[in-house]
Amino acid sequence: MTKALVVGAGMTGLSTAWHLQEYGYEVEVVDRVGVAGGSSWGNAGWLAPGKTIPLSNSSLWMYGPTALFDKHAALDVPVRIDAKLWAFVAQFMAHATGRAWDTTMKGLTPADLAALAAFDELEANGVDAESIDAPFIIGFEAEEQAKGFLKEVEGAARHGQEIPFHKISLDEARADAPMLTEKVGAIYRMEGQRYIEPGPYCEAIADSIEARGGTVTSGVEVVEVTSTRKPAVKLSTGEWLTPDVVVIATGAWMPKLAKDLGVTTMIQAGRGYSFSVETAEPVTCPVYLPEQKVACTPYQGRFRVAGTMEFRGPDEPFQPGRIQSIIHTTKRMFRGIDWDSRQDEWVGSRPVTPDGLPLVGATKVPNVYVNGGHGMWGVVLGPISGKMLAKEIATGEVDPILEPFNPLRGHFVGI
Repeated sequence: MTKALVVGAGMTGLSTAWHLQEYGYEVEVVDRVGVAGGSSWGNAGWLAPGKTIPLSNSSLWMYGPTALFDKHAALDVPVRIDAKLWAFVAQFMAHATGRAWDTTMKGLTPADLAALAAFDELEANGVDAESIDAPFIIGFEAEEQAKGFLKEVEGAARHGQEIPFHKISLDEARADAPMLTEKVGAIYRMEGQRYIEPGPYCEAIADSIEARGGTVTSGVEVVEVTSTRKPAVKLSTGEWLTPDVVVIATGAWMPKLAKDLGVTTMIQAGRGYSFSVETAEPVTCPVYLPEQKVACTPYQGRFRVAGTMEFRGPDEPFQPGRIQSIIHTTKRMFRGIDWDSRQDEWVGSRPVTPDGLPLVGATKVPNVYVNGGHGMWGVVLGPISGKMLAKEIATGEVDPILEPFNPLRGHFVGI
C-alpha cells in the first residue's frame, strides 16, 4: 500500500489525509502540537462562501495608514525594523486594487462554490460532526458604513455566487441575535451559509482517519523534507521517515519546510484572536460587525468573539491588548454579555499570501505537495482543498479548482 505522510493536523491537513484514504493510501498525520493546534482551533468557524473573498482591497489605502496609529484598530502591524514583514506588507498592498480583487475573487470562486458540498461528503462518510445551517446577521451603526460590505457581496455575486441577502429590522435580528443594542442601526441577514465548532470538527476528522486505519500523532516536529528517489522526512529527534508521498500543511509555518521546494510565495502570519463569553439570552446564529471586523459564533453554549488581523511572527507571544481592543470596539454594539466571564482566550496564526490565493499542489520536488496559505479561509476551504489535492496526488490530474492555487506561481518567501 502506498504510504502518505501529512505534516500538519489542522483542517487542511486532516482533510487531505482523509481523502487520500478514499484513494487507498496508508496515511499518517503528524503535528508538532496536536489536532487543530494552530489556526484551526479558535477561529469563528464560519462556512461562509459568500464571505470567502480577497482580504486585500482598495479600502486599505485609507484604512491601513490610520490603523498603524490606532491601538484598537483591527489591523495591527508592529512598527519596527523587520525587512520580511514590510516586504510582505508592500506586496499585500500592491494587491489592494479593484483589478487585483477581481482576479483573486475569480480564482477563489470555484472553490467557494464547492466548499459546502465537501463538508456534506465528510459528514455522510464517517466524520461524526455537524455543519450548522444558520442565517448570518451583519450589523452596522449606520447605513453609510454598509457600502463597502455591500460592494464585496455584489462582487462575489458578480463572479457567480448566489447570496440571499436582505435588510432586516432590529427586532427581526434579535430573534436570532438578542444581544444587539440600539446602536446597531443598519442590519442585514445573509442566508445560505453555515458554521461549525472548528476544534471539535477537526477532532472528528482525526477520529475518522484513525477509525479507517490511519494514524494521527501529536508532538512530532518535522524539520526537513528532501527527495531523491522518494521523499525523506527528518524529525526533530534526528529520525528519518521515507513515505511515498508527503503533504506539507503547516499553515503559517509552511515556509520553514517549503522554501527549498520551489514554493516562493511569501506567507505571513495574520494572527487572529478570540475568546468566549456568556450571554444573557442564547444566540442561535453567527453575527458579524464589519466596521469593527469582529466575527461571532455560538460555541458550546457560549458566544465566541473573534477578530484582529495582526501581522507578527507565528510564534510571538500572545498580546493581551488585542483582546481588550476587540472588547473596546464591540461593547457598545452588544448587551447582556458578561465581558469578565471570558474563557478560551486564544491567538492563532493564519497563513496569509500577498495575492489572497492559497498554495495547493505539487512542489518542484517529486511526490512532495503543499496545502496551505488560505488566510482566514482555511476552515471553509480546507475540505475542498484536501479533496482536490488528494485527487491530484492519486491521479495526476489538477482539477480546475486548484489551477489558481498553483504553489509554484512566484513571489518572495518569508515568515
